[in-house]
Amino acid sequence: MSSGSLGTIVLTESDISRALTRIAHEILERNKGAQDLVLLGIPTRGAPLARRVGARILSAENREGDSVDGIDSLDSLVGALDITMHRDDLRRQPTRALEPTRIPAGGIDDKVVVLVDDVLYSGRTIRAALDAISDIGRPRAVQLAVLVDRGHRELPIRADYIGKNLPTSRSERVRVQLRELDGTDAVVLHGTDAVVLDGTDAVVLDG
Repeated sequence: MSSGSLGTIVLTESDISRALTRIAHEILERNKGAQDLVLLGIPTRGAPLARRVGARILSAENREGDSVDGIDSLDSLVGALDITMHRDDLRRQPTRALEPTRIPAGGIDDKVVVLVDDVLYSGRTIRAALDAISDIGRPRAVQLAVLVDRGHRELPIRADYIGKNLPTSRSERVRVQLRELDGTDAVVLHGTDAVVLDGTDAVVLDG
């Protein structure tokens, strides 16, 4: 863990890579393979994280020599789930642009859906995701994978797969940077006096 004027780096690029690899293997172990799995990333940063985890799952299955019926590409396993219209803070937050919802061709009915997000905080984002899923189909089960769990839950929601448990105060900010969107991989913890210069989506306050 390193610190500076721009915050404390709590996960480096290599830390994030190892955490995602571990999450992928835990998903495979718990579900006894990738059969009937669907990964749905919650935009913005949950979407590229879901694709990274999905790529690791496919790579692990291929190494084992297992062919998975219905999964012949990353797009057959991984999608994205926009939750904007299901958020309970729409009246209090600035209007957010809708992100595309992409569901693999096989749908989610009777599948095991793994929601993927960057930071778990209050649980309200996940509640909104569960509402969004109910508009699309009826999965057999829903699981949750997050890169960082920072605590302070306001709803009875917990993650099944966690990259890092990060104790924080409510006044601190957790910023996740991903190379697909930010050009670098890092998780940075900012104190109460920190100024975060780029988009509000990079600062997770109510995940």
